[in-house]
Amino acid sequence: MTIFCSHCHRPLQAEMSCLPRRGTQVPSASKPFRSTKSASKARRDQINVELQALRSLLPISAREKERLSYLHTMALVCLRLRGAQLFPPDSAPPAGLALDVELLSLLPGFLLVLSANGKLVYISENVAQVLGLSMVELLAQGDTIFDILDERAHEDARKKLLLAQEEPGREVTFVSEMRTSKAFRLQHGGNRAVAVRGRFTALRWPPSPSTTAFLALCTPVARFPADDDAGCQDDIFHSTHVLDMTFIDVTESVTYHLGYRREELIGQSWYSLLHPEDAERAAAQHRAVALGAGPAAARPAVLRVLRRDRTWAWLRVSARRDGGTHAITCTSRCLREEEAAYLRAREHRPAALP
Repeated sequence: MTIFCSHCHRPLQAEMSCLPRRGTQVPSASKPFRSTKSASKARRDQINVELQALRSLLPISAREKERLSYLHTMALVCLRLRGAQLFPPDSAPPAGLALDVELLSLLPGFLLVLSANGKLVYISENVAQVLGLSMVELLAQGDTIFDILDERAHEDARKKLLLAQEEPGREVTFVSEMRTSKAFRLQHGGNRAVAVRGRFTALRWPPSPSTTAFLALCTPVARFPADDDAGCQDDIFHSTHVLDMTFIDVTESVTYHLGYRREELIGQSWYSLLHPEDAERAAAQHRAVALGAGPAAARPAVLRVLRRDRTWAWLRVSARRDGGTHAITCTSRCLREEEAAYLRAREHRPAALP
């Protein structure tokens, strides 16, 4: 019995011998590490030094550098790193190419380069002329194309980018409102719609996601304030009609836009040029103007009109009837197809709540 008990208790005694005795300290290795205030401050100071060094290397003005936050600095550094990956230093990368300001001013929009997963790689400096935000300010919104687009356009943009990626070289276009500065929104009543037209291009061989970029030109969809009568603009023409919309006069610029000579249109009906699917839309505008329902009722209409070469032109037509006269004056602005689609979609969009 004694032998059994002593044999039975040996394992228990061995286990208890491993436990610390009362009053003894647990080894320091088992304690959680706690940082001191001085160590934390030293790390913060070291991080600040490194961020200042990175900030000093960015090719932006000293004034912009002073306004950068830590996260903003890292966003710009990541942009430069993505550019260096797609465009090695021994090539001529847009990310490092200082395009002449005068050359950029001649473009109808700004240049945009995206990586295969939609990350921003390059934005030309003239983006400020379109959106009211500099390249640095725009990056504060995020580092992907979807961070600067209206949320309602995300799905369409994804589909178009995927299509372009599956078929390299195929040009795709999508239209979306882009984020703008507060001053721009106050002046124009909202963000700006921009048409993004581009294609995926392999920059090095063999092509892969790391060597392929989406190169695009972003042109603003024309904003249509109350200056539609500005005849100096190249994309508009004016016409005058009797109350049944028969042409009695039209500017000579109609030849450039539709191919007709002025004499060919005088005496013809406006409805003879309209696409059959748009006749009802034009008639609603016609009735509102002829009956003097006011500018709110006679809203501009997006219509398709037959060119002389039997193709269809998209026009945004504003009509008015001058008081005391029996004539209707129309201002027609030519649109790109993507602009027309965007404006048509806005017509069916419910008004935003204040």
